[in-house]
Amino acid sequence: MTAAPAPAGAFPYQLIATDLDGTLLRDDHTVSARTRGALATACARGAAHIVVTGRAVPWTRHILDDLGYDGIAVCGQGAQVYHAGEHRLLTSVTLDRRLAGLALDKIQAETGPLAVAASRDGVDGEVIVGPGYDVGQGPLPVVAFTDSTDLWSAPLNKVYIQHPNLTDDELAAVALRIAGDLVSVTMAGPGVVELLPLGLSKATGLSLAARRLKVSAASTIAFGDMPNDVPMFGWAAHGVAMANAHPELKSVADEVTSSNDEDGIAVVLERLLG
Repeated sequence: MTAAPAPAGAFPYQLIATDLDGTLLRDDHTVSARTRGALATACARGAAHIVVTGRAVPWTRHILDDLGYDGIAVCGQGAQVYHAGEHRLLTSVTLDRRLAGLALDKIQAETGPLAVAASRDGVDGEVIVGPGYDVGQGPLPVVAFTDSTDLWSAPLNKVYIQHPNLTDDELAAVALRIAGDLVSVTMAGPGVVELLPLGLSKATGLSLAARRLKVSAASTIAFGDMPNDVPMFGWAAHGVAMANAHPELKSVADEVTSSNDEDGIAVVLERLLG
């Protein structure tokens, strides 16, 4: 499906939705001057740019501030609609902790012990990390916990799980099979399998944000790289996978562009700008 024809000189889509990691961000966690320029030109021709990320607000806002981004962003895998300019949440969906605990127990009954982390709700919500959970490299702040009751002591947007032997795809498949009637399950990146409120996805948050912006799915182009972007591609008129994208996302994309390190977003936007 493609967007309706635009007036001469206008960008052919009203909304440009971009994932962050592996998509808008290069592997060094920066946005290239070329991509910034292409987005700025598209916006000058009538489009709006919206960030749609699996990261919760505390792990996103420093990037948005660096970009000079002052509009609405969708964070936390669709759980949070955030006004970057005002530094406040417009909407927030939290995980039913009882159901999440039951889901976690059911999954571990089949897989054995998991390493677990969780994202607490709120603009200043902490990411709490249990024993053995690998947060990878980078400056993102976390708070360690050892008492399992701490995991459920405050409202959460999501729970992260890792397994010592199963691959991310294998763990996500097991979690979905065992607990898919209790929580939504997605894989958002290397080592990032998430348990979310049932029915929640990036498409949920993006549709809410788009309504606020008075734009429709039919006038939206979306860029992403991981399976958690599949619902967003299903919602948007046109889905563009990065060259570095997961095969599952490439299989449902309308096109595949260059990688995040090769200005894949700019390549497509420049073509559409003519």
